[in-house]
Amino acid sequence: MSVSQAPLRTSDGVPGRPFVTAHPDLDSAITRSQGYLLSEQRPEGYWVGELMVDVTLVADMVAFYHWWGRVDAGWQRKAVRHIFDKQLADGGWNIYPNGPAEVNATVKAYLALKLAGIPTTDPRMLRAREMARSLGGVPRMNTFSKLYLALLGLVTWNHVPTIPCEVLLIGKWFHVNFWEMSNWSRAMIIPLAIINHFRPTRPVKVDLDELYPTGKWELDETLRPRYFDFSLRNGFLWLDRLHKFAEWVSRQGLHPFRRRAIRRAETWMLERFEGSDGLAAIFPAMLNALIALIALGYPDDHPQVIRAHHELEKLMHFTDDSVRIEPCFSPVWDSAIVAICLRESGVPGHHPRMKRAAEWLMDMEIRFRGDWIHKNPADVEASGWVFEYANQWNPDVDDTAMVILALRLIPTDDPRRRDECRTRAIRWMMTFQCRDGGWAAFDKDCTKSILEKVPFADHNAMLDPECADITARILELLGYEGWDRDCPQVQRAITYLKGQQEADGSWYGRWGVNYIYGTWQVLRGMKAMGWDMDEPWLQRGAAWLRSVQLPDGGWGERCNTYDDPIFKGAGPATASQTAWAVMGLCAMGDASDPALARGVEWLIRNQNTDGSWTEEEITGTGFPCVFYLKYDMYRNAWPLLALATHRKLCRGEVPGRAT
Repeated sequence: MSVSQAPLRTSDGVPGRPFVTAHPDLDSAITRSQGYLLSEQRPEGYWVGELMVDVTLVADMVAFYHWWGRVDAGWQRKAVRHIFDKQLADGGWNIYPNGPAEVNATVKAYLALKLAGIPTTDPRMLRAREMARSLGGVPRMNTFSKLYLALLGLVTWNHVPTIPCEVLLIGKWFHVNFWEMSNWSRAMIIPLAIINHFRPTRPVKVDLDELYPTGKWELDETLRPRYFDFSLRNGFLWLDRLHKFAEWVSRQGLHPFRRRAIRRAETWMLERFEGSDGLAAIFPAMLNALIALIALGYPDDHPQVIRAHHELEKLMHFTDDSVRIEPCFSPVWDSAIVAICLRESGVPGHHPRMKRAAEWLMDMEIRFRGDWIHKNPADVEASGWVFEYANQWNPDVDDTAMVILALRLIPTDDPRRRDECRTRAIRWMMTFQCRDGGWAAFDKDCTKSILEKVPFADHNAMLDPECADITARILELLGYEGWDRDCPQVQRAITYLKGQQEADGSWYGRWGVNYIYGTWQVLRGMKAMGWDMDEPWLQRGAAWLRSVQLPDGGWGERCNTYDDPIFKGAGPATASQTAWAVMGLCAMGDASDPALARGVEWLIRNQNTDGSWTEEEITGTGFPCVFYLKYDMYRNAWPLLALATHRKLCRGEVPGRAT
């Protein structure tokens, strides 16, 4: 596909500034990237890249199949190969490439290998054992990991915090209730509460006694409340003791509300199977739901059990000698991003591929009043999009904003439908603004920090707080849509962003790694709003981006920035993060910026001959410090948008408007 060869000039129109000549290979790099992405489109009109994660999903499935008693030897051999392929030289397993060994991943992988019959005297197992012990072993695992051990009889249920089913019976009038938990925690906790009630232990013929560095007494200490300790955490530990007594009472048939609570939990779970690719369409909830069904007494040949297992199998990718598992699918998110990149880079809106993409996206709109109504009961017509193929209960703000950004660029054969879709979705999205002016992912004002003190809240995902990256993306959309900067909602959002800026000028990135992601999105969002980019707070953001540019001209940052911000902006250059930084600097309006020129040159220099880019690092965030994702589409989509944005800057064109 040819690209327009319009004359290049600066974008600000300031007299006396020299014209800027773009990189001589810019047009050809854009053309190659367009061709590659168009070739990746599915016949239905969407794009989807693989989500790559650590070994814990495969390890969990090995443990599950041993608990279920349905071990397929061929599948297990492939799982073992995958786990060993990811083992570090020091014997452990990490949760992001080039990161240190992590205790949950290491113990889970070690257990899976042991269940699969790998001798503990195998040198690889000996190294894994020593690393697991050095990390604290079984006592240092989080609650959800220990629960899987309890299913296999490797720890007792008294070593796992109680998750009472009665949480569903607590009314919303109570300060701490079920609907104050994050969307993803609700989906994990309901099946776990069912499991916690039945305690369906199926002992295996192995143990993990060697993974207790100082003895099993440490397990008791993790949930032992302290006298004369008046902290919230300690209060919840005493409450957990009370819950455990109540659990014992319920098993004697004396608990007055338990039967009702179990029925409510089962009904809640089954309802959310409908219109969804498994519970919440994400691996942990889906696996927990399958275990819960079996614990409830559903036979293996029951349609719901077969269906739940099939949804998990769909997440598996096989090679001749290995198997890996995705946590979920990302077709809506990927399709919206790629559509934006192609249109911004000059692919005509009437191109059949673009029209097909728009139709597919419009067909994926959620017109169902899902679980969001419990935190956001606004009288608004249901709309929104989800990340996955099907998950009608959980449309989210970020995907919705990205889809609207895409649809506004494509003149479909049915413009009325498209415009009604956009208008409806924007109205829906705007009702999710939180009290402090920001937007979160799934819910509104899901920020009651007391929930982070409960004993089973150690997965760092109990809340869904508003964040700078999503808020800035919404401002970007509103700017392109022509919203007045003096609109109260816009003003509150900008005040929120100013308050979230770090002392060094950067912004924290909740859904992408990390400060490069947050900072780019804020600068791009404010540019789209027509803000004065010379204001000091925005100049400080751009200065921070320049300060962390690598000597080779790229940008990179690793997941360790979530553990300690001292590492912010430090890491090997990646295509996606370099693209984000380039777009952040483009927002400042100076096409002659040397840092910008070096970033563009890095992207062009590192492009593969087929138009793609190679990226080994993880740049996507699931739950900070706990779970990260490599979006395989990122390495090829964001660089195209960055190059297109830079070309528009040189030509004096405006990003967010189709060419």
